[in-house]
Amino acid sequence: MLRRLEVGALALLASLVLAVVGALSGSGIAYGLALVALVAGALGLRFVGRRFGSWGYAEREEDLLVRRGVMFARLSVVPYGRMQFIDVTAGPLERAFGLATVRLHTAAAATDARIPGLERGEAARLRDSLAELGEAQAAGL
Repeated sequence: MLRRLEVGALALLASLVLAVVGALSGSGIAYGLALVALVAGALGLRFVGRRFGSWGYAEREEDLLVRRGVMFARLSVVPYGRMQFIDVTAGPLERAFGLATVRLHTAAAATDARIPGLERGEAARLRDSLAELGEAQAAGL
């Protein structure tokens, strides 16, 4: 919902500005661009929905699986013992909707394991669970 609101508001704002420019200048090109902005926004709304639906994660006994991607599917396997720390972040819009993003950091610079769009309670539970499992794996238990 949050991402759809962002895309829809941006497309609507761009279309409105272009329509006003068209009305003030009498330019048909500005009206055409306003229509293009609306169509692009509609297509963007569809893509955002698919992109959000492509994210998923699964907690396993030894590691965490994170999948994402619409056109190019990506599956990341992050062993609990390799996790250095877990970040839970929430921007202003995410906070307004009660959402957060969990980001996993490992020693490998290329690791991009993040799980966006979680409810705050689920993000906190996942962070605590992963931290506990990471400590146990690092200790060799």
